[in-house]
Parts: sequence; C-alpha cells; structure tokens
Amino acid sequence: MPLFTYTDDQALGKVASVDTTTVIVEVEDSELLKRLQVNRLAVLQSAKPGQHLIGLISQVTRKKLFELEEGDEEGTNEQNLCKVALIGTMLDRDGSRRDVFRRTLESVPEIDANCFALEGGELTGFMRVLSNAAADGNSLTLGKYTLDDNAIAYLNGNKFFQRHAFIGGSTGSGKSWTTAKIIEQMASLESSNAIVFDLHGEYAPLQHKGLKHYKVAGPGEIETGRTIVDGAIYLPYWLLSYEALVSLFVDRSDQNAPNQAMIMSREVNAAKQQYLEAGEYTGILDCFTVDSPVPFDIDVLLNRLNEINSEMVPGANGKPKQGEFYGKLSRLIARLENKVTDRRLGFLFQGGEDTLEFDWLGHLTDALLGSTEENGQGGIKIIDFSEVPSDILPLMVSMVARLAFSIQQWTSSEERHPVALLCDEAHLYMPQRNTAGAADDISIEIFERIAKEGRKYGVSLVVISQRPSEVNKTMLSQCSNFVSMRLTNADDQAVVRRLLPDSLGGFSDVLPTLDTGEALVVGDASLLPSRIRIDEPTHKPNSGTVDFWDEWQQHATHGRIAKAIQNWRKQNIQ
Repeated sequence: MPLFTYTDDQALGKVASVDTTTVIVEVEDSELLKRLQVNRLAVLQSAKPGQHLIGLISQVTRKKLFELEEGDEEGTNEQNLCKVALIGTMLDRDGSRRDVFRRTLESVPEIDANCFALEGGELTGFMRVLSNAAADGNSLTLGKYTLDDNAIAYLNGNKFFQRHAFIGGSTGSGKSWTTAKIIEQMASLESSNAIVFDLHGEYAPLQHKGLKHYKVAGPGEIETGRTIVDGAIYLPYWLLSYEALVSLFVDRSDQNAPNQAMIMSREVNAAKQQYLEAGEYTGILDCFTVDSPVPFDIDVLLNRLNEINSEMVPGANGKPKQGEFYGKLSRLIARLENKVTDRRLGFLFQGGEDTLEFDWLGHLTDALLGSTEENGQGGIKIIDFSEVPSDILPLMVSMVARLAFSIQQWTSSEERHPVALLCDEAHLYMPQRNTAGAADDISIEIFERIAKEGRKYGVSLVVISQRPSEVNKTMLSQCSNFVSMRLTNADDQAVVRRLLPDSLGGFSDVLPTLDTGEALVVGDASLLPSRIRIDEPTHKPNSGTVDFWDEWQQHATHGRIAKAIQNWRKQNIQ
C-alpha cells in the first residue's frame, strides 16, 4: 500500500502557479489557511502516476483583491495563497523497492493539482523513509518534530556516523542534553564502540550498562595509586609522536631550537632502541621508527642530553675543547626536568613502572577501544580531561584520537570494528588555523586526517561545540550531518546557513529563536532539514543552567567556601 493515500476532500488547496522549484497554491477555505505554518511540509499531486512532490511551505499570505462595494460578499474580496518550495519526489515504487524519496524533481505539478498537508502518521512514515530506519527500536531517534508532536524524528544511524557529524549551540541551548541522548542510545547496542572526550566532567552522571567512565589521572589518583582498573587513565610520554614531543619540550623561540629538535629525534630513537634491545624484541628492532609506540626511560634520555650538553672533545695540541652542542641544550634540559617533576603532568611522567612495560599499551587500548561485547564493561568510554592543564590539552586529546585511528589503521579490514570519537568543546583543540599555537597544530593535523580518512578505517567524528565559527573549517567541511541548537551569534549562524541548499536558505532563520532542547537537523542522516524537539535523556549531564534568582532566595551552604579552598589546594573535589 502506498505511503500517501490522500483523497480530494483532504486537500488544502489547488496549484495556481508553477515555477522551476516554486509553486503557488490557492487555498479557498480561510480556516485551512490558518492551519498552515511556514517550514511545514506539504505534498502535491504529480503529473506522473505513482508519484507525489514534496515541498516546504515558505510563505502564507492573504491578499485583498479590490475595494468592497455595497452588496459584495466579504469572502469574494480575498485570495489566500501559500508558497511552496519543491524539494523532492516521493515514489510509490522504484523497481522492487517501495516508498522511495529522491531529492530530484521527477516532474512538476499541473495547474489545479491538489496540495495536502504532511502531518501526523504520514509525516512519521515519510521521515522514516528519509532515514531508511524501521520503527523496530534500533533506530537512532532524537525526539519529535516541533510542528507535529505525533511524528517521531528518526535518523539513519549508519549515515550519521559514517559521514561525521556536528552538534552545536549556544551555551544553555541543550547541546549536552542532545549528546547525552545519543550516547544512551549508543550504549544500548550490543557491540557499541565510542570514546567521549569530556573536558569538564559534565557527563559523569550518565550511567548505563554499556558505558564506562575513566578519568585522566590527577594528583589525587596518582597519590592513591589508582590504575586503569580503578578508572584512572595514564597517557605516558612515550605515546607522543615526535612532533608532539618537540612541541612539549622544545621552545621554538630559542635560537638553538633546530639543534634541540634534531638531537631529540636522535636520542629518543636511541632510547627506544636501547629498550628493545634490553627486552630482546628483535622483530621490532629492524623496523621501528621514532614515532613507533615503544616505551623508553625518560631518565635515560635526560642523562644522555646532559652528556651532550657538557661534552668535551679533543682539541688542538691534545687540549680538550667544548663539543659542538656544549651548553646549547640547557633550556631543553631545564624544560624537560621541570615537566617531569610537575605534579599536574603526573599522568605523563609519574605513572609508575607499569606504564613502562611493553604490554601496557595493550591494556590501555583494550580499555579504550574494546566494545561492550569484548570487555564486558562498556562500549562507550567517557574520558574526563578536567584536570589536564589547558596548555597541553590539545596534545592529550589528540594523543587518544591518534591512538584510536592508528589501531583502526593497522587492523585488517576483515577484523576492523568501527569506533566513534565524540569531541566535546571541540573549538578548544580543533581551532581555526589562524588562531592555532604549536600544540594546536599537532592536534589539528591529527583530527584533520581522521576527518579526511577516518571513514575508510571505521573512525567517526562527532564534533561538539558552542562556537561552530571557531572550529577548524576542514573539520566542519567533512561533516555531513549537523544538529544545530539555538545560535545567537551571526558568524555561527552563517556556518549553518551555508550548508543549506539555496531554496531552503531561509530555513536557518529560525536558529536564534529555537527553544532550549530544540534543534535544526540537516544532513545525510535526514535528507530534509528538520526542526526537532529533543527528548529528555534518562540521565542528565552536569551542565544544567543555574537558577540564580531562585538560588539567591535560599540559604547558602555553610562552610562551602572553606571546603572549596581545601579542594582547590588538593586539586580534587571531595
């Protein structure tokens, strides 16, 4: 049975004018005109049998035709018009497939063709066709359509993650709420696999069977000896790429920076070789590089740098003279020693002997990249980066992203299991090139590569930010799905507006007026731009807006400031 089975008496009106992509419909019943709303979908009869044309109502007008004279009836003086932008064709059958939607216009409607409102069950069925999703409980759903509370908003889960996605909105618009709704649906899948970069710990309240929480180890976790089993993540220095190591340790403003970078490359390579030789890992010795994830002892590197920095070589007449790099590594050594002893960076340098074991990388990747089915704990891994210093945050987030991408890249295509990276507050580590620092450049390179090549290796990006205009353009250009909450900044609105086809450009005018928890969804996962009211997640993130006026009418907690100072000093919330 076809999806649309309208009868003539259900018509809103008849086509009065046809342009290339625009139709003017005359509505005789003024009461029906009141039901029409801008941005609501409409269905028009096609000149070809077995087809209907789908359009978006862009304007509703009531024209006064002439001045009334004595004896004229009120209704004869009015012309009710509805302007519809044609956006695609609905086919009852296409070969063996039924109910197929195409973005092309197979035909145009004839004059006097009927126009119908698309709402209720027909709207739900039509949106289900668009997303290729069956209502069997396994579809990705965000909520219900704003213009029709009876119509469930289905998205195609495959296309949402295959083509990368962006979730954006001004602070307090419901961005974290939407992300939590997606996460809880992912967690319910049998073999889900995703990593959530949680920069402020706001997703800590999320609790689901298929979800596991981790935290990048802070001073408190290091002091108590917590490990991966306890939810503490260490990201040892030897996992950093050569470029990241140079960015972390070498001051590029130093006149000796090129020499320091060259020596770092040589000595890190030598330290890794020493480690492999000591462990008799002969198979890897023949082919490892400075970027290979091979452990090495930072003390060995420091001792070697000190030797080079104070090296004396034979000179003329047998007298010793200063070596080529004598004194030129002093600032490098000082920076390195300072960072090794910095308690804020304990997750890098103070993870203990365990993190120097050859098999330790396997334990880390099992925890971060194992699916629900494999590790029995959770396919969705939420990593709390709240205690990572902001100056090296891009390096640490991109290290985890590079780890995931590398594992996928070096897995055979037959055994590859897809993984999604949900990048909260993405503008902090995926900024525009013109505002990027040295650490940002490393991060941008990694995420740009994932954005460009991730699809073929089964790595998906979900970019989440309150400032789309500040997120790297290459990253956004690779995203084919956008879930945009309320945006009040003109630059941010322009980013979304450029994504829409010309005939639908006005649809983005609703961005500054969207309600909290309401979103404009555009992209491959939903072929048509849709305005959706997001359903409430089971567990809400810690990102709720504080009710200032109400709170100021309540008694403040006694001793809260002294407790906050104590927590600040301990770098841990008790």
